[in-house]
Amino acid sequence: MTTNTLKQPRPDFINIRDFSFFYGKKQALFNISMEIPERQVTAFIGPSGCGKSTLLRNLNRMNDLIDDIHHEGDIVIHDKSIYDPHIEVISLRKRVGMVFQKSNPFPKSIYENVVYPLRVAGQNKKHILDETVERSLRGAALWDEVKDRLHESALSLSGGQMQRLCIARAIANRPEILLMDEPCSALDPIATVKVEELIRKLKEEFTIVIVTHNMQQATRCSDRTAFFYLGKLIEFDITQKIFSNPSSKQTEDYITGRFG
Repeated sequence: MTTNTLKQPRPDFINIRDFSFFYGKKQALFNISMEIPERQVTAFIGPSGCGKSTLLRNLNRMNDLIDDIHHEGDIVIHDKSIYDPHIEVISLRKRVGMVFQKSNPFPKSIYENVVYPLRVAGQNKKHILDETVERSLRGAALWDEVKDRLHESALSLSGGQMQRLCIARAIANRPEILLMDEPCSALDPIATVKVEELIRKLKEEFTIVIVTHNMQQATRCSDRTAFFYLGKLIEFDITQKIFSNPSSKQTEDYITGRFG
C-alpha cells in the first residue's frame, strides 16, 4: 500500500454539520455536528438504536435505498456536500466503501469477488484485474492464505477469511473512506484479532469509520470515539480520553456498564 507522506491528514476530512435524519415522521438523529479526521480510525459506540449505524449509512447515502426518509443539515467530504445535486451516488460509493456486519461474499470465485466492482465499471483488462486482486488481497492481509486458490469459491473460506475478502473487495476501487458496520460481531476471537490488526494497518491509506458494540475493540482500534445515545451525539473525543476521563456522565455510565 502506498501512503502519501507529504500531504498532512486533514482534521475535518468528513464534516457533519447540524445533521438530523428522519425515517418518515420518526426522528433518528438530532443535530449531529462533528469533524472526522483523515487517515484515522473513528469509532461510533452506544446502545442499540442510538443512531450510530444510521449515521454511518448516511456517509455513503446507503439510507437513500429506504422509502420515506429525509434529512436536515449537511455532510461534507473533502469540502463537497454529498447531497450536492451534481454528485452521482454511484461515484460517491466508489469513494466511500462499506463493509457490513455479516460477511457477504458473492457465490463466485475469490478472484471474481475482488474484481467485481471493476467489472461493473467496465474494466476487463486482465493485467489490471490481476494487479487489483493481488494489491487488494495483500491490503486485506489475505493474499498469502489464498494466492494458490484464487479460482475456488469464496464460500469455501472461513468466516474470518470471508470478512477480509469483503474488505479486499471494498478497497479494490481505492476508496478514500472505509465504513465498517460491526465488522467483527460474527467472528471468533482469533479472526477478530486479525481484522483488528488489519484495521490499524489500513488507516495508513484510508479514513476509517467503524460502528462497534465492543468497547474493548474501540479502545484497541480507534484514534477517536463518538458516543451516541437516543439519536444524539453525547461526546466525541480522543479514544483514550473517552475511556479514561469522559466529560459526560452519560458516557461514563455507558462505558462502565451501568446501562446499555
